[in-house]
Amino acid sequence: MSESLLCLLTEDLLIRLLQKLGSHRKPFRLVCKDFLRVESATRKTLRILRIEFLLGLLEKFCNIETLDLSLCPRIDDGVVSVLLTQGSASWTRGLRRLVLSRATGLGHLGLEMLIRACPVLEAVDVSHCWGYGDREAAALSCAPSLRELNMDKCLGVTDIGLAKIAVGCGQLERLSLKWCFEISDLGIDLLCKKCLDLKFLDVSYLKVTSESLRSIASLLKLEVFVMVGCSLVDDVGLRFLEKGCPLLKAIDVSRCDCVSSSGLISVISGHEGLEQLDAGYCLSELSAPLVKCLENLKQLRIIRIDGVRVSDFILQTIGTNCQSLVELGLSKCVGVTNKGIMQLVSGCRNLKILDLTCCRFITNAAISIIANCCPDLVCLKLESCDMMTENCLYQLGLNCLLLEELDLTDCSGVDDLALRYLSRCSELVRLKLGLCTNISDIGLAHIACNCPKMTELDLYRCVRIGDDGLAALTSGCKRLTKLNLSYCNRITDRGMEYISNLGELSDLELRGLSNITSIGIKAVAVSCKRLADLDLKHCEKIDDSGFWALAYYSQNLRQDWGT
Repeated sequence: MSESLLCLLTEDLLIRLLQKLGSHRKPFRLVCKDFLRVESATRKTLRILRIEFLLGLLEKFCNIETLDLSLCPRIDDGVVSVLLTQGSASWTRGLRRLVLSRATGLGHLGLEMLIRACPVLEAVDVSHCWGYGDREAAALSCAPSLRELNMDKCLGVTDIGLAKIAVGCGQLERLSLKWCFEISDLGIDLLCKKCLDLKFLDVSYLKVTSESLRSIASLLKLEVFVMVGCSLVDDVGLRFLEKGCPLLKAIDVSRCDCVSSSGLISVISGHEGLEQLDAGYCLSELSAPLVKCLENLKQLRIIRIDGVRVSDFILQTIGTNCQSLVELGLSKCVGVTNKGIMQLVSGCRNLKILDLTCCRFITNAAISIIANCCPDLVCLKLESCDMMTENCLYQLGLNCLLLEELDLTDCSGVDDLALRYLSRCSELVRLKLGLCTNISDIGLAHIACNCPKMTELDLYRCVRIGDDGLAALTSGCKRLTKLNLSYCNRITDRGMEYISNLGELSDLELRGLSNITSIGIKAVAVSCKRLADLDLKHCEKIDDSGFWALAYYSQNLRQDWGT
């Protein structure tokens, strides 16, 4: 582009051009200094891959609103102190969202310094910081404008820490406390008295009782309530919700052993605006009265009843009463048949997500009807539905062109011809083919040529996949971030060379690849800079030189990758 032409482009035009590029910003900023300046001034999100570049990047992109440090496990209090004392630290003034998930090296002192330095902070994610406790909770309470907080698996947080957050962050709207095992009814009660604006609350796997639901029922703005695995909550607790939480739109009682159809009927009768119901693995069977109640939920869009016993009549009733459904989860449900599925989808033609995992008795007939009746499907899970063949995938490839996610794990009828049919679904982003032992490099090449948007691919124990398949895959699917090649024993170091072309790769499973050596691993380590999770167990030909290469080049690894 000539200098005279660049002079005609005002800053407003450059900004509009940048917005049109979406995620393809890097080539833009390499064109000229003006493009680089505009990109630096307008970037709102920054995800750091290497901690040694953190200070320089923050000084360069000083107008960011979101900072993601989840791939920097080495960040600690000392690093935070340097960030805030060296340079202008102007990046903190506009920061609204901070992601510290798995940043286990950061302690309460560094966390408090960081929180206090960001005056408009609205959202913080410290999920899976398993060592966090009440001191870290106290640090988080120093953000009075906080509206969203994720504390999943902060194992040391007790009622005391939650009380500090409740008092200091009274504007909270979204709070997730999943696996915070030390929190009890006392902490939940205080939370509900102080944080009256809560719209989303997740108390999954907490040792709370129905008394907590009495407190939660007082939250007048609550829209989404998740209580997976709360084994001490029973129907009495659900009856508290019947008269409370008037704006409730979604509830998840999955794996709540003491909950029955009676309790769910109570919730449904009190909330005709309910849009989502999750009740997987908590009911022995789906009763006719409960299904009849669903008829009153005119806005119901999502039902997940995994692990429940159903019948053709129940599925027919759902198809008749719930025709606005866009998602249905029937994973591991007993009693799912071709007839039931046909009756279901003849009514629920707007389905976009359907989970039939381990519904082993459905055949090509049912899946073909799904393809014909539900052309808007974006996600279909058929793991272990091993009575299907390439014929139904022909129908999927013909009718379900919007499909983005497909799980065919352990479907023995899937072969290269099936993948050729499936490759018509060019919008595919996630594909699971684990244990499909009849596919080869030929079938993989069909997918690679026609599905360029693929980001996740599972080829676990696809024993006929080799280096040639990887050559095609890495040429056509450049956006891959997650790849599972475990026990694909035909793959050699040549295949690793092909994998090294995947610059976006962050999760790679190579377990049991007996023919790869340190040479191949070094190629991956040098080129795949985003690699964070790597499985090399039982790769017996990799020696110290391979692990030295990983230690030197792959400094964002956070998972145990040793043999």
